[in-house]
Amino acid sequence: MKTNRHKNEQGGISGSVIAIVGLVVLVLVTGSLAIWAYISYDHQRTDVQGQIDVAVLEAQNKKQTEDDAKFAEREKEPNRTFVGPDNYGRLTFSYPKTWSVFVSDDGSTGSAFHAYLSPISVPPLSEKQQYALRVTIEQKDYDQVVKTYQEKVKKGDLRSSATSANGHNGTRLDGTFSKDIRGAAVIYQIRDKTVTLRTDANTFKPDFESLIKTLDFNQ
Repeated sequence: MKTNRHKNEQGGISGSVIAIVGLVVLVLVTGSLAIWAYISYDHQRTDVQGQIDVAVLEAQNKKQTEDDAKFAEREKEPNRTFVGPDNYGRLTFSYPKTWSVFVSDDGSTGSAFHAYLSPISVPPLSEKQQYALRVTIEQKDYDQVVKTYQEKVKKGDLRSSATSANGHNGTRLDGTFSKDIRGAAVIYQIRDKTVTLRTDANTFKPDFESLIKTLDFNQ
């Protein structure tokens, strides 16, 4: 009888131990799942908030950029008027008031007329320097000036097309003029002289497009 009772007690203890161990394992598993679920939720919540913060910041930066661009455009108005020498056809055109003008040679000695325009201030003169606009009026035949660009047109560096402004017909060039200069130019005949207006960087293209529409001179 004692032996059977002892065996029953052992069986009961073993069952209790198994039940306790199983309960502990269940608690641990449940706890682990709960912790994992919380961490996952917190991560997703943080990630979503982060995405929202990034989107808000991008929207603010975009609006600021747009506002700055609008302000810069407003600052250019009203435009100023460039007026060249009378004996060189009295070339005129409108340009942004935020640009400065430097005339390096006014043509008074019979040489070519050279003027440079750039925002705020005109950088030191250099063939490699990019200017918003270069104005050259030289005592050369129109066809002769256009011919100097033929080689680059053949190579594909420049694209040549017809252009006109206020009834004046001329030639337009777009592309790479040199290693440092990529922009656009228009060439017109003024009496026995030829005028070339060139922008040295695509950054200035929008202003250049507006500017050449206002171009005029005496025939």
